[in-house]
Amino acid sequence: MKPYQVRLASYESDAASIRAVREAVFIQEQGIPAELEWDEDDASAQHILALVDKEAIGTARLLLDGRIGRMAVLQQWRRCGVGSAMLTQLIEIARQHGHHKITLSAQLTAAGFYQRHGFVPVGEIYQEVAIPHQKMRREFN
Repeated sequence: MKPYQVRLASYESDAASIRAVREAVFIQEQGIPAELEWDEDDASAQHILALVDKEAIGTARLLLDGRIGRMAVLQQWRRCGVGSAMLTQLIEIARQHGHHKITLSAQLTAAGFYQRHGFVPVGEIYQEVAIPHQKMRREFN
């Protein structure tokens, strides 16, 4: 596979790339209704993109309150380290912004991935858009 890079993204200038990945993963692949995918948090969040030859293959965001979300990697790029690279960068961004705790709502199928990155489950499993989720947290100094 070709090498990829992970970089900070601007929602204004990179919206088309961010939307393309999230539409492919969440709307088309997972069947999440489009009206539930887009929210007002996109405008204020810190976004990142994973790219191969300027083509987006992954995206995620960090909200102002320290929540990571909308992490998506195109199917053919999963298990290639893209998600780990994006998550590592988001954790570093959270640290730089002075967060001592970050949280996320993991699809249950991805909970093991987040645990390998130091996140611990919090509370009970719950349904979100008919998909089992687990709230997870990671604390650091």
